[in-house]
Amino acid sequence: MVDIASDLFEKIRQQFDSSPYPRIPLEKSPKNETDRLYIHSLVNAYYLRNQKVIDTQGKLILDAGCGTGYKSLMLAEANPGAKIVGVDISVESVKLARERLAYHGFDNAEFHVLALEELPSLNQQFDYINCDELLYLLPDITVGLKAMQAVLKPDGIIRTNLHSSLQRTSYFRAQKAFTMMGLMEGNPGELEVEIVRETIQALKNDVQLKARTWQPDYATPKGEETIFMNYLFQGDKGYTIPDIFSALAESHLEFISMVNWRQWQLLDLFQEPDNLPTFLAMSLPDISPEESLHLYELFHPVHRLLDFCCGHPQPALDILPVTEWTADHWRGATVHLCPQLKTPQFPATLIACVREVRPFPISQFLSLMEGLVNIDSSTASCLIPLLEQPQPMMALVERWRQFRPLDPVTLQPIELQTAFEIVQNLVAKLAELGYLMLERGN
Repeated sequence: MVDIASDLFEKIRQQFDSSPYPRIPLEKSPKNETDRLYIHSLVNAYYLRNQKVIDTQGKLILDAGCGTGYKSLMLAEANPGAKIVGVDISVESVKLARERLAYHGFDNAEFHVLALEELPSLNQQFDYINCDELLYLLPDITVGLKAMQAVLKPDGIIRTNLHSSLQRTSYFRAQKAFTMMGLMEGNPGELEVEIVRETIQALKNDVQLKARTWQPDYATPKGEETIFMNYLFQGDKGYTIPDIFSALAESHLEFISMVNWRQWQLLDLFQEPDNLPTFLAMSLPDISPEESLHLYELFHPVHRLLDFCCGHPQPALDILPVTEWTADHWRGATVHLCPQLKTPQFPATLIACVREVRPFPISQFLSLMEGLVNIDSSTASCLIPLLEQPQPMMALVERWRQFRPLDPVTLQPIELQTAFEIVQNLVAKLAELGYLMLERGN
């Protein structure tokens, strides 16, 4: 009898050996890709769950399905002082990953040719596991989740993802069509790519498959990788939010959050969130996180990846949403600048804007939501001390009072309470947008 799972595994391995992925030049650095570095940072994931800021020095991070190592490089850049361990089933990809990390000067990294199910053989326990664009290729995703759970430290965090069956339905139809045409029987190569191009381009422009999946640049040499990873992707499958929660329960893991959780807010889908139809206004506040996320994907399936964080079930944490903090909590709070803003360009632009009294375009340096975010120069001045180290909340309030001691209308001294409220509103907003992290005072 043919072992279908083993046969598929071999096809996937051959596909990545003959076409290592991703095809990113060795010399390319992700240092300026702040949005992507943000989601590869253990600091940000840990803060999301624990409302605490940790140091990555000495942490052990696994890149499961490291491919050619570009995301391993991101993990190294986003987590200073951490050791990176990468695994992949493709010998050629692992070889490139080793070369990439060495080229960029990261010697605290090691790579292994290893399947996800074989992780326990490493005999290591990890603080953070990044399993990106891999889990959905397994015949049974719980096998992969259980393998990662077995090598995760008690307070560790897994970031992984699955393809959305709802958003990606057109590509799954394409894969079935090209399977019928015999293009997926072996390891697809240049001939199969050319047949895909000729087939799609021969279709009328209003045919759904072409209209919903095809872009003109796919017909160029640069489009070859996209064709391999979409139309001819061996083992590709789609899932829904309930599939995630079911698999996590079977794997004894606890859902933490969607990685891009700001883009999964159900109420953002409504024209007037404060004026919902009666049924929704009464029922939505009581639904579970799973139900909220599932409704979102049913209403608006725009996310290709169901990208989420999970970990071992944790005891009840002393977490209080910032919106529920008292004045005493705020007065005792510590404010941290998001690590991905600590770039040479950020302080230079911040200081120039403050000195020249012009708005500071903070979203230019990190954009986790759509739209521009500017802050005025006086409140932006509060960020300057954070360039050096975290600051007590009240130190930022005092700095703002020094910067703007008088009320611009009455010319009377600014009261401490007034300054406190202004800085509190700024800090709360910037924390909500991901630019700052707040640790609550006792």
